[in-house]
Amino acid sequence: MEERVAIIGIFITDSSAAAKVNDLLHEYSDCIIGRMGVPYREKSMNIISIIVSAEPGRISALSGRLGRIEGISSKAMQAQVKPGASS
Repeated sequence: MEERVAIIGIFITDSSAAAKVNDLLHEYSDCIIGRMGVPYREKSMNIISIIVSAEPGRISALSGRLGRIEGISSKAMQAQVKPGASS
């Protein structure tokens, strides 16, 4: 099984979508290893970055599901974990 580490950037431009984002992140909590959220009040948005460790398909599924929520934009950047690296 190939494992990757990814950073997913999430931009919430519709505050009513925040609950859907949190529910989805909870669903994937087993692979989330870090999360940081920053409110950008001057632009009426919230920015969240999450770090995940999972198979590439699972990372893509999470990023895709986030992007299908109205009022949300998300992008993922993945890096392959070197064989033999500690997990």
